[in-house]
Amino acid sequence: MKTSSPTEIELKLALAPEGPVALRQYPLLQALTPQRQTLTNTYYDTPEGALAQARIAVRLRQVDDQVLQTVKTAGHGGGGFSQRKEWEWPLATRHLDTQGLGELPPFQGALGEVIPGLQPQLSTDFERWSWQVMWQDSHIELALDEGKIHSGGHQATICEAELELKHGAPEALWSLAQALAERVPLRPSDTSKAARGNALAAQQWSLPDADSPALWMHRATLALDAYHDSHRAEHLETAREALAALAADPALTDQARDDAIVMRDALGSTGQPSVAYAQAALALAHRMAYQTALR
Repeated sequence: MKTSSPTEIELKLALAPEGPVALRQYPLLQALTPQRQTLTNTYYDTPEGALAQARIAVRLRQVDDQVLQTVKTAGHGGGGFSQRKEWEWPLATRHLDTQGLGELPPFQGALGEVIPGLQPQLSTDFERWSWQVMWQDSHIELALDEGKIHSGGHQATICEAELELKHGAPEALWSLAQALAERVPLRPSDTSKAARGNALAAQQWSLPDADSPALWMHRATLALDAYHDSHRAEHLETAREALAALAADPALTDQARDDAIVMRDALGSTGQPSVAYAQAALALAHRMAYQTALR
């Protein structure tokens, strides 16, 4: 039986190599008992990448003895924050349920024609630690993922945290993330595991043009995601240029400019975030998300 979350609301954070230890040692989490799981995931698409072009992910996930099929649409947001549609249901075997896919809204119309051609394209294997956190009258699932993406003969490291709102106000996600940033070196990430795998296979990382603070922030965030997966110096340079343009953008308020300057100056030679970068990036991303919501 398919279950649908009308809107999945989450905040994705990439962690520095020392981030997982710092996160597990965070005082709030020390008082909670985490669930620890090993997740094996296979993503499906056509050889031509029809789902990637439509920004839809179809995944089979095995957790212990359970197999789940998941469909996610493109996220809307930025600065690590996203809202997207999601459908998920259990399967008896590790075989794609094509009939179930055909019943979902994203596959009504032309996209439904690609279902027979779906094949495994990439995989992710990682260990997940998850905590159920009550924060500001909201229920948040905090997940820490560590592992690998395997795609097209290439691989990339997974070292990230996701804060998913189960019940309550989206504002609580930002508040919890900013509290974590006081001790944990992290940064917003705008690239899903599926999108990372697709770029890895193609060895192509496309970055959007920018002409506003929100777009400069998005470009810098994606460039850092690309740098850590590609190890290409030009992506780190692009991130630095985007942060410099962001800090110089006349549309920023004084407080936002201060955050952008900290981000520009705190990004080290490895492209990994420090606590100073984490605090400034989340403050600025939160402010931009709030301003967008008011429009």
